[in-house]
Amino acid sequence: MTSTTPLRLSPHELQDRLRQGRVSVIDVREPMEYVGGHIAGSRNVPLGQLTEAPLPSAPVVLVCQSGARSERGMAALRAKGFGEGLADLEGGMLAWQQAGLPVEKRKGAPLPLMRQVQIVAGGLVLAGVLLSVLVAPGWIWLSGFVGAGLMVAGISGFCGMARLLAAMPWNQVRP
Repeated sequence: MTSTTPLRLSPHELQDRLRQGRVSVIDVREPMEYVGGHIAGSRNVPLGQLTEAPLPSAPVVLVCQSGARSERGMAALRAKGFGEGLADLEGGMLAWQQAGLPVEKRKGAPLPLMRQVQIVAGGLVLAGVLLSVLVAPGWIWLSGFVGAGLMVAGISGFCGMARLLAAMPWNQVRP
């Protein structure tokens, strides 16, 4: 079985197909990421729901932040028998934006989760240092705890702070 759509499309190839109305775009990122910036006309179906969601007929292009989740989504859909006309955006939204292509954003969308983590982690480290100088030396352990947590997140890929922030009310969005 041959596919009429390449396995991976460059940002400009996808833009050309969108202009011609020849493709449907499914964004497999989480809703919070999607409302923060997506390709106009794309539909948000988070990766965890992809194989159960009704999808448009081919051709379909999957999009995520960097290309990793959309690649996993393609494998899951192919395993379910959806293979003809299935592709993903090479490099994801990062490549789309680097190519200078337009991004649609929802007004009032929350900051990206990693920026929130950076703000909170930086604030906690600064608070730990200041409290250790101004109040009691033991507060320096707050900074050490945050630093250790960031190291664990970098090594393991699991960030407890990001999970906690994702559960906060301001990050609960629906596309």
